[in-house]
Amino acid sequence: MFKVRNFYDNDDVKVIDELAPFKVVEYQRDLSVMPQNAQMAYFADKMNVRKRQVVCDVGQSNITLQAGAMQWMLGDVHATTGVKGVGDLFSKAVRGKVTGESAIKPEYVGNGILVLEPTYKHILLVDLSDWNHSIVLDDGLFLACDANLKHKAVMRSNVSSALAGNEGLFNLGIEGSGVVCLESKCPREELIEITLENDVLKIDGNMAIAWSGSLDFTVERSGKSLIGSAASGEGLVNVYRGTGKVLMAPVGDEAMMWNSQIDVGE
Repeated sequence: MFKVRNFYDNDDVKVIDELAPFKVVEYQRDLSVMPQNAQMAYFADKMNVRKRQVVCDVGQSNITLQAGAMQWMLGDVHATTGVKGVGDLFSKAVRGKVTGESAIKPEYVGNGILVLEPTYKHILLVDLSDWNHSIVLDDGLFLACDANLKHKAVMRSNVSSALAGNEGLFNLGIEGSGVVCLESKCPREELIEITLENDVLKIDGNMAIAWSGSLDFTVERSGKSLIGSAASGEGLVNVYRGTGKVLMAPVGDEAMMWNSQIDVGE
């Protein structure tokens, strides 16, 4: 048995989202400030720049984390590699190499609570049942999920996508029944959700952060010819084709670069 005080019952800590084994807590004020950084802390609060943490109830479900995401755990909780044999280890190593994700994502099992490292990014809890049990993620978005979900490397439909801007050839795909916890630079309130039914979405830039695994993702010329693409000034665009959903940020990564440079320890 254990008791935790001055966490959920702290008036500076607010639970802002909850789904299945995951809770997202947000610190309403940064009280650990010194005179020299009090002004920055004040304006950060006004602009919704706040520390957030994910709390996982391991008793509800085993949890798979991004490597290095755990801050503390309480109760009968212990970490495993989640590797089920040599073949599984090899496939995870290959997937990690091509997607840029950590090859081995630790799995936490037992009965207790698991608290992740604080972040200034925004936490999105996604139920895969709302995505037809399959989702593909942009690089660096994955934080945690139900351990029963399957991870795989998803290859683009055409090799030319590897040459387009900052986009790679592979993305991390997750499928099954459960909840995925994502770490986004953009808050949910500003994300645009587009549902396609045998239709096409074209985006100039890497503004899509997640899309249904049922969609074909390619990178194509914006026009039917090289001359047409040059005339439009757009060049190559990301194309999502078929039936499914796309979660899109209102601006690309370049416009949000300042957010990725904020460190909790500063």
